[in-house]
Amino acid sequence: MSTDTATKAPGGFRVAVQKIGSFMSGMIMPNIPALVAWGLFTAFFIEKGWTPNADLSTIVDPMIHYLLPLVIAYTGGFMIYDKRGGVVGMIATMGAIAGSDLLIAAQNADGEGGLGQIHMFLGAMVMGPLGAWIMKKLDALWEGKVKAGFEMLVNMFSAGILGFLAAIFSFYILAPVVNWITGVLSSAVEFLVSRDLLPLTSILIEPAKVFFLNNAINHGVLTPLGTIEATDQGKSILFLLEANPGVGLGLLLAFTFFGVGAAKGSAPGAAIIQFFGGIHEVYFPYVLMKPSLLIAVIAGGMSGVATNALFDTGLRAPAAPGSIIAVMIQTPGSDYLGIILAVVISAAVTFAIASVILRASRKRDLAAGDRFGAAVAQTEKNKGKKSDFLSGMAAGASVTATKTIEKVIFACDAGMGSSAMGAGVLRKKVKDAGITGVTVTNKSIANLDGTADLVITQSQLTDRARQNEPSAMHVSVGGFMNAPEYDEVVEMLLKQQNGEAEEAPAEAAPAAAPVADVEPAGAAEVLKPAYVKIHSGSVTREEALQEASGILEEAGAVTGDYFQAMKDREQTVSTFMGNGLAIPHGTDAAKDAVLGSALAVIRYDGGVDWGDGDTATFVVGIAGKGDAHLEILQSVAIQFGDDDTVARLKAAETEEELYTLLKGGLS
Repeated sequence: MSTDTATKAPGGFRVAVQKIGSFMSGMIMPNIPALVAWGLFTAFFIEKGWTPNADLSTIVDPMIHYLLPLVIAYTGGFMIYDKRGGVVGMIATMGAIAGSDLLIAAQNADGEGGLGQIHMFLGAMVMGPLGAWIMKKLDALWEGKVKAGFEMLVNMFSAGILGFLAAIFSFYILAPVVNWITGVLSSAVEFLVSRDLLPLTSILIEPAKVFFLNNAINHGVLTPLGTIEATDQGKSILFLLEANPGVGLGLLLAFTFFGVGAAKGSAPGAAIIQFFGGIHEVYFPYVLMKPSLLIAVIAGGMSGVATNALFDTGLRAPAAPGSIIAVMIQTPGSDYLGIILAVVISAAVTFAIASVILRASRKRDLAAGDRFGAAVAQTEKNKGKKSDFLSGMAAGASVTATKTIEKVIFACDAGMGSSAMGAGVLRKKVKDAGITGVTVTNKSIANLDGTADLVITQSQLTDRARQNEPSAMHVSVGGFMNAPEYDEVVEMLLKQQNGEAEEAPAEAAPAAAPVADVEPAGAAEVLKPAYVKIHSGSVTREEALQEASGILEEAGAVTGDYFQAMKDREQTVSTFMGNGLAIPHGTDAAKDAVLGSALAVIRYDGGVDWGDGDTATFVVGIAGKGDAHLEILQSVAIQFGDDDTVARLKAAETEEELYTLLKGGLS
């Protein structure tokens, strides 16, 4: 659990770079399997491969030159404007590929030479989202103005014409710009390599990793340049600048032997996850807890890069995630010795320096108490979204209250969905623990008025909440259903209550108000049998939102504008709660689209990909006027917080049976 009482505005530049890097990562990461497949084709079938095959090797060049940029462009466009945006972005990127090839061919014909073939990764990361964004804006211009029967004609031709124009733009304008940028970046890399200065990149890369700024560097620069180099030479050292797992291993081993408290206890498990699973983020809290350890990770990174440079080693394709297994798979046969040495040396250097730092400050660390939980929370805040493993690490690190807690508020963007469920779950835990004198309620962040003692938010929203409640303690959670922070809050409140009981005689203490119980009201009106659906298959998140909003609209609770408000809410913060539950609802700005209160409960037995690796089985659409739906929603949260109850809800064979189970839990 992380608590924070300081008033601090979010870091504008850091957040901006994180957003850019996160968006780039969102375009690249889903397509890593294609890069892996290309790396395998290269490893097996090129002339210097393990099993040379002249016929199959012809797949290598078209795959990297056309397929990969186009799927990246489609993914970027899809992130902006679904399939329609993906198609337009892909057409636009084809113009950039052709324009780049023509420019290079002209340079070679003039005897200027140059970079050789450029794979338009950067162009794809620009034109994919840009083409989709323009398409989205154009569709908005004539939305509702096209005569019935002509919608498909307008949709098809508008996308085709825009793709045509965007391809021409990228052919003449974007391709020369990307070629120039790639040339400048390649020259910079060549300058560093020729002067044996490449290890200095660790001075930038290692701190950037800790603050989650590395995606912009890795996916924006290293992956495109490394791919060009790998195409020409069969491998690239650039793929190893950020992915070396030895740095994190050395740091975590140092904490295993010389750390204190929760950091020492969690380090061995984190080392296994980091080294074999490739999740480097697990070592970031350890560095944040003691920033002087940046010296250790920078030195470790530099030693690894220097070793790879000395042995002239590289990878055929990016190692993603940065696991030792992924690194070994992408290693050419002649480079195993150099890369293994680089991993071992970087781990040893990091371990040696980190051990000295930890041993020198061990007494101060013991006296200062355990700060690991706060460091984990800071890491999740830097990342900008939840991390299941980091949340698990934080669960073992307790924090003592710095003030008397009487008023706890869950806050979210709209104040009617996730926060209501979280408040219901915590309220029950507080009541079951016998804690008195504490109220647990929920609000939108915009309505925080400075009266709260403790504010709980999703990690993405903590900075905003802190601005409205600067004097309150703040707790960040990854999800609202079974967050480990709940038990820590309850433990903290129990200690507070017991401490007050010891200090004051029972007869002198004023009677404390009990925590308010939740008695659902209006269940018959808000949740009806017609609002409960079961589907055997799966749908996309947007299709699930469409169905949920459609049920609410048929119930007379919302207008047709509510669907877009639901989509806008997901773009801000995911409404996935955990335990297979998502609770989509509109933003606070969509109040005019809400006419009444209703809940739509839909079970998708095939699951719904809710993004960020989350799969929703139950989608509970929310619309509410007043508080009746909030009380019911809190009871739903309590139901979904119990694994046995969730199992029964999943086992219900008919919609009537599912409705009966839900209604029984609300009574």
